[in-house]
Amino acid sequence: MKRFVYERSAGGVLLDGGKVLLVMGTNLKGEPVWTFPKGLVERGEKPEQTALREVREETGYEAEIIRPLEPSVYWFYRDGQRVKKRVDWFLMRPLRKVAEHDWEILETEWVPITEAFKRLRYRADRMLLEEILEEGDATPS
Repeated sequence: MKRFVYERSAGGVLLDGGKVLLVMGTNLKGEPVWTFPKGLVERGEKPEQTALREVREETGYEAEIIRPLEPSVYWFYRDGQRVKKRVDWFLMRPLRKVAEHDWEILETEWVPITEAFKRLRYRADRMLLEEILEEGDATPS
């Protein structure tokens, strides 16, 4: 077995006014968790394409990219295998709702940024929101 596996994902943080769109999925233990839409970069895809595709699949929104955000890099274990994951993030704005979220997502919700800080379990997700606030892309509501 390899010492670790490398995965690359991409995702989006959608802002609309002072609200951010969260998705509820499940973690590796099967527990519900609020986070941002993201998914694996497929062969031949650029991270920007992945992020837009995943946002559409997991939220039902077509969106446009405003700017890249700092990538997240973290380690975890899945099925006894150590995984190093990089997620390329993009700040986005919604264009239009075109579908419902896919089967992987339990729920989506637009929430004020201050509420999002309380709901997000992962430190990397909260750091993304901090970056957005520090850069002046949003104001807390």
